[in-house]
Amino acid sequence: MSESAAPSRDVLAGQVAELARRVSELESRLGGGARPPGGEAEPPDTYPDTYWALPHLRERLEEAEHGGVLFAGSVVVPSGQRVEWERSAATDAVLGTDWSELAETLGALGQPVRLRLVQALLEGRSAVAELTELDGLGTTGQIYHHLRQLVAAGWLETTTRGRYQVPPTRLVPLLIMITAARR
Repeated sequence: MSESAAPSRDVLAGQVAELARRVSELESRLGGGARPPGGEAEPPDTYPDTYWALPHLRERLEEAEHGGVLFAGSVVVPSGQRVEWERSAATDAVLGTDWSELAETLGALGQPVRLRLVQALLEGRSAVAELTELDGLGTTGQIYHHLRQLVAAGWLETTTRGRYQVPPTRLVPLLIMITAARR
């Protein structure tokens, strides 16, 4: 190859810089190992030792002195509707609040019957008549009592008379709490 046909140093430097940028971008994408070549996120259980959300959390909370938390979800309910939700908060903001104000909301889920009712609703039952057919939930009056407690705490809402659902804005947080409670 003659010297005149060889790329100039400036052209080579530009190509090397572009390759370095592309490699850096690929490394940042694969840094947590969570994205395969196609760019699709791996199912969470495929690589349980790999973190893919943490780099984004770190980026989002760069100025938070003590870090923070992130939780998110994309859920398809029995009706076929997709519910997507996410929230992040700086650690100091979470620790700086009065947790005792959350006792009623958290306590409403502290009953096995209430948890079973919420689970049944998420499985597609919505009417009290359907819930009374389930074993171990008590009488219709007891079921209504538990449903009122869950509505008051914001975990359920009424859709029509005698029908209930988990509000879309509470679905992912509820599933996160259930997941977090597992040991």
